[in-house]
Amino acid sequence: MKKNVAATVTELVADTVAANGCELWDVEYVKEGADWHLRVTIDREGGVGIDDCERVHRAIDPILDEADPIEGFYYLEVSSPGIERELKTDRHLAASVGTLCEARLFAPLNGTKSVTGRLTAFDADSVTLTPDGGEAVTLPRKAVSRLGTLYED
Repeated sequence: MKKNVAATVTELVADTVAANGCELWDVEYVKEGADWHLRVTIDREGGVGIDDCERVHRAIDPILDEADPIEGFYYLEVSSPGIERELKTDRHLAASVGTLCEARLFAPLNGTKSVTGRLTAFDADSVTLTPDGGEAVTLPRKAVSRLGTLYED
């Protein structure tokens, strides 16, 4: 059900997010404690500010109220993916080529459960991270539990 809610909400709000000058980065429907949260994450060139989040929230709230894709009460949150963002889709990966990233692994590889380097390539089955001054490491995507960007000074 959670995936269906996220997919349904994505379809419902993507055009409205774009019409408000932003890109839809991600939609999550998650339970935290006793509460359900619908997280709509937006991005745009130059970064997202509180005004962007508020504007998109106001624009999508009536759409969600009318379509009513979620049974019961939930909290609607609109936010930025932040500087250190999780990379979940090919679109996220394509936007992050050349960026310093960390891949956390389900099982150790050469004694470590994480690999850090610049995202230099990806395809349907793998991602390649190249440490500064090091050799490229190609990881099967199914071995990666989380892939995210890292903040650089």
